Amino acid sequence: MTSLRIVLVEDDDLIGILLGAMLEGMGHDVVAVVATEDDAVAAAAHHQPDLMIVDVQLREGSGPAAIARVLETGQVPHLFMSGAALRTEATGVVVLRKPFLEKGLLQAMRRALEVPA
Repeated sequence: MTSLRIVLVEDDDLIGILLGAMLEGMGHDVVAVVATEDDAVAAAAHHQPDLMIVDVQLREGSGPAAIARVLETGQVPHLFMSGAALRTEATGVVVLRKPFLEKGLLQAMRRALEVPA
């Protein structure tokens, strides 16, 4: 997988730091780590990322609401992370269940980007 510019949306500071380091270790550029719905929308507009990795529950707002707002301005590949089982009726939504390993993250990223494994 080529290097991606990634916006990470995670409200737990420690998880954000660790996941950011994991992504950078995989060769990606984490251009922003934010913790709220509004900051996620602003980061997407400012950085024009190749991928957004978004926690479902945020300090303020929600990950799905943030992505809905981002998608109003154009398509941005994304995947959701959740510590709880997440049911979705939308097709094509990629959900990565916490905790996960690098292999699971890579598989979810490929699915979000529609890159064959």
